[in-house]
Amino acid sequence: MDFEALANEHKDAVYRQLIRACGNREDAEDVLIEALLKAYRSLDRLRESKAFRSWLAQIGRRVCWQLKEREALLPVMQLSVMEEEGAQFPAGHPSVEMNAARNQMKALLQRAIESLPETEREVYVLRDVEELGGEETATKLNITQAAMKSRLHRARANVRRYLDAALIPANSSGSKLQS
Repeated sequence: MDFEALANEHKDAVYRQLIRACGNREDAEDVLIEALLKAYRSLDRLRESKAFRSWLAQIGRRVCWQLKEREALLPVMQLSVMEEEGAQFPAGHPSVEMNAARNQMKALLQRAIESLPETEREVYVLRDVEELGGEETATKLNITQAAMKSRLHRARANVRRYLDAALIPANSSGSKLQS
């Protein structure tokens, strides 16, 4: 397989996907470069060149998620370095509220997943939580890839509806996260 030709053909489409996943162009550019490097190093794992775009996009999403995790942990790591150096911290640090909000969102997402019909939940968990590939998910569930894609589409739409209903108040007078 000609990596350079495949990369040139698909990098723009993957970059657009990464802008959405990463939230900004700068991170998407960095993630695309790292994803291309990882793809180049692992090119022997790619079975078919026609799967290159989705394979590269999946690598990119994982790199983006790792970047977001590092960014989320950075304040904690900086705090522990400061503690080791004996720095004093002012009272009322906002991390407690952030942790509470993060835990509340995780619980809400878990309830959204649990509300899915079993066939949709199985696909959603394998693809979006455990990050299995489409072919692997279909094989594991003993269904066609078309059926897997259809169930995943419905599951994502249902999760989105559940979250919208929980996060957007019935009236627009104020916003409130429901538990």
